Amino acid sequence: MVRLTLIARASDGLPLAEGLDSDKDPEIDAYKQQAKALFKRVGGSHQPPRVTVDSGAYVMHYLLEGGACFLTLTEKGYPKKLAFQYLEELAGEFSRLYGGQVDVVTRPYAFIKFDTFIQKTKKLFQDSRSARNLAKINDDLAEVHTIMTRNIAEVLGQGEQLDSMTKLSSTLAAESKSYASRAKDLRRQALIRKYLPFAVVGGVVLLVLLFRRWLF
Repeated sequence: MVRLTLIARASDGLPLAEGLDSDKDPEIDAYKQQAKALFKRVGGSHQPPRVTVDSGAYVMHYLLEGGACFLTLTEKGYPKKLAFQYLEELAGEFSRLYGGQVDVVTRPYAFIKFDTFIQKTKKLFQDSRSARNLAKINDDLAEVHTIMTRNIAEVLGQGEQLDSMTKLSSTLAAESKSYASRAKDLRRQALIRKYLPFAVVGGVVLLVLLFRRWLF
């Protein structure tokens, strides 16, 4: 069954809408935090549009469409094809209602009213053994072979590696600038040490000449 539904902007992970549940489950709240972390990793032009992420006792399925990421958390036995058909129905209606606003909204959960449609659609997909859903499983929509399967540790771990590489790059850039500045200072000091004696001698000679001219 469907346990959680979240929608976020794909480019930066900004939450746009959520399927609000009356039952508070600490376990599901923990998966919600995983999902929000995952949203920050899925942006980019080369991401596959359909991905299934294995995460312990549950599975996350997400669909990238229209600049948004549609994610649902289901039990492991829930059919993968049915999960993506559920997400496709959400994506179609969400695009019809808010398609032109996804890139411009700035506040989180700007489309929270979409929960009404999420709840209605969720009820239709809850029982994977209903006649309606069995028929959907057998049709050609959302073919399973087009869905990439990954592990949550792999997905989030790659993001951490990218973050580490970004921090390392920033550190190296800062150190490079610091090194260039120190090298410039050393060159300046070397020039001073090289030409200072000549400048001192020249200054003394000039003072002597001026003093003699003043005396005579």
